[in-house]
Amino acid sequence: MSGVYLDYNASGLVRPEVQDVMARALADNGNPSAVHAAGRRARARIETARARVADLVGADPTAVVFSSGGTESNAQAMLSAIAAGCERLIVGATEHPCVAEAAAVSGKPVEVLPVDIDGVVDLEWLAEALMRPGRAAVAIHHANNESGVIQPIAEASRLVRAAGGWLHVDAIQSAGKITVDMRELDADTLTLSAHKLGGPQGVGALISKEGVPIIRTLHGAGQERGLRAGTENVPGIAGFGVAADCAVRDLPSSRDHKAWRDAAEAAVKAAGATIIGGAVERLPNTLFMAVEGWDSPQQLITLDLMGVMVSAGSACSSGKTKPSKAISAMGLDHLATGGVRVSGGWGTVADDWSRFAEAWVTSYQRHSMRHASRVKEVA
Repeated sequence: MSGVYLDYNASGLVRPEVQDVMARALADNGNPSAVHAAGRRARARIETARARVADLVGADPTAVVFSSGGTESNAQAMLSAIAAGCERLIVGATEHPCVAEAAAVSGKPVEVLPVDIDGVVDLEWLAEALMRPGRAAVAIHHANNESGVIQPIAEASRLVRAAGGWLHVDAIQSAGKITVDMRELDADTLTLSAHKLGGPQGVGALISKEGVPIIRTLHGAGQERGLRAGTENVPGIAGFGVAADCAVRDLPSSRDHKAWRDAAEAAVKAAGATIIGGAVERLPNTLFMAVEGWDSPQQLITLDLMGVMVSAGSACSSGKTKPSKAISAMGLDHLATGGVRVSGGWGTVADDWSRFAEAWVTSYQRHSMRHASRVKEVA
């Protein structure tokens, strides 16, 4: 890809190893439910991928159910919680839209778990909410897709366990960037998406704790242990497995990504940007920043013309003029329309971050000069 690509939180570039395994799977297009040799090879590709995805998060391979992506898996997790007897839903204020919307249309009462000015969930509020009548399903993402802020999942899990509730963790942004261990997080359900790891788009996974009941949301044949009907996307799943394997291998490089991010962050902060969530632990690849008076779309277009590709926050909101949900939830409404998210990944090098910082600082200085000139003319 020409130019600087720093939008891995939206979608990572597909790794060469992934492209290779997917091409081989496409060339050998057997149905994994068939008993002949091509079918058995397809089945082997799926089960190899299942083991690799499970290893990424310290889970048992039998707990992995493949899906069309994170949105489907998040919806299946929420519906499973309701089917298991959860009478109300508690959803983090900065959750991804697919989780928030799944809760909103569930027919169950929904309570919003607030976050502080740094974007961290309020555990005291959660503890009090869990004491109210009715079994609760709590949905908290491991790391925010916009700010990269990492949530205290283990602490939240202890509160949920004590109240007899259900904990769902969306780990789509955190997996492959920091260590994700299903046992340490103690979640009932956890979701992943291949394309955040350098895998293909359109493949995800729902992972459940042993003994947690999962309901099927697609009916038909008995694929995925009867939990997700439909012929499996063999090339996509095979690519997911390789991407997960590569992500485990590349975890130590997070130190380099953090150093590159921190250097760029210091430069834009010195130029006038506010760092969102900068006071707390964040994903090492993510920088979320904002300035007042310079809207996100204007910043993105300017940077794109300079050969730097970033986003305004959630990929589901990019291209729209809606304020950032994460920034608003933190009580920073004056910055909500000026957010820019910068996120690196497996193909990122130090120079990418340097070029971004230089481009943004230069463009912001020009913007500020034009704004000052207009103010002077009006005066």
